[in-house]
Amino acid sequence: MLLDIVQVHKHFDTDSGKLTVIDGVSLQQREGELISIVGASGSGKTTLLRIIAGLETADAGQVLLKQQPVSGPGPDRAMVFQQSSLMPWLSVAQNVSFGMRALGLASQEVEHRVADAIQRVGLAGFETFVPKQLSGGMQQRVGIARAIATRPALLLCDEPFASVDAMTRQSLQHDLQSVVSQGNTAALLVTHDIEEAVYLGDRVVVLSSRPARVMQVVEVDLPRPRDPYIRTQRRFQELREHIWKMLQQP
Repeated sequence: MLLDIVQVHKHFDTDSGKLTVIDGVSLQQREGELISIVGASGSGKTTLLRIIAGLETADAGQVLLKQQPVSGPGPDRAMVFQQSSLMPWLSVAQNVSFGMRALGLASQEVEHRVADAIQRVGLAGFETFVPKQLSGGMQQRVGIARAIATRPALLLCDEPFASVDAMTRQSLQHDLQSVVSQGNTAALLVTHDIEEAVYLGDRVVVLSSRPARVMQVVEVDLPRPRDPYIRTQRRFQELREHIWKMLQQP
């Protein structure tokens, strides 16, 4: 098992008292699996992702990655955020290599990984461009390339396609599928978009309203590779409808 989340609890102290955001969430993820997480706004999805990334600490419970407790950030996990957060003065290749500075890799290995990551997200030929010369979708591709260049076991994606148009979003969804299927990595995707969750996920984790609890883990029994036309199939629509109804529960 790649990831094992065991009865994780998290609260924040506010002026009005303790605010519990995660209440006993447990989940397991296999190697090479893409899991989508959906839930209402403010339900704790991003907080859970940050705990897995080692950017937040759980108040109770445990997160294990390859059977080792997560106690902070590490090269075995990489995050892709809603905004690409690129260094505006660096080129595409320099932005992609930025995340590898702490890995102690030889320069030849860094160059190989950068070229491979840029190729995998469809940006070959744009290595010397700076962010202001790229569209929003291309900038987000650079963010994905920067994450996968470190060769993480787990890619943590926090609404990575929320800020782009529908056509670009569809293209980036295809890129994420390819990254997971072609590389030795798994992905955990937080999204508000039920259709996106079903389209990308091997499973969809449905969280309750705050405090977050796992309402159901839905198996997405649709064949891979998936193309956009799969959204028109009856089974896809049934899964989307089922998850939508669950999210309407009080």
